[in-house]
Amino acid sequence: MSDRSCPTPLARLAHLEQLCLSHAHGLPQQEHTDEEWIGIGFRLGNIHLVAPLAEVAEILTPPPLSRVPRTKAWVCGIANVRGNLMPIMDLQAFLHDQSVSLNRRSRVLVVNHNGVYSGLVVDAVLGLRHFREDQHSDDLPGNDDRLQQFMTGAFRAGDRHWGVFSMYHLAETPQFLQAAV
Repeated sequence: MSDRSCPTPLARLAHLEQLCLSHAHGLPQQEHTDEEWIGIGFRLGNIHLVAPLAEVAEILTPPPLSRVPRTKAWVCGIANVRGNLMPIMDLQAFLHDQSVSLNRRSRVLVVNHNGVYSGLVVDAVLGLRHFREDQHSDDLPGNDDRLQQFMTGAFRAGDRHWGVFSMYHLAETPQFLQAAV
């Protein structure tokens, strides 16, 4: 390439671009992608559940709590989370009248839906879970009607049966909203 064929720096760059494009090889194309459903896995007793990722606002270690008088037994208390007061509920006690045993694996799943801003104490959070469409199951795990009313489906992965737990459905339930005695 001589100075006469590309009189300006811009023309030289355009010429180099054309040379690069004419010698470039395309990237490999992915033929088929499986759609994945993603959620937050958690354990409640011996049942493995997964909440839709969009329904979990945050995951916390159990914060210091202040008891709230004249509330139901499943209300653990209220916590100051970054300057916001958040009621913390024991999901196990709400569903089964049996409190979760807090330990180092216990976590709080935060739901923020239609004005309900609340934390739910669970036995353990098991991280992000990815499921393929062919792993979907209509057969719900366990035989607990109180828990199954909040499940919208299930997934089978390996030897585990995961129930899809709708935190939004829980937040809309009148019994959950009636925390006062």
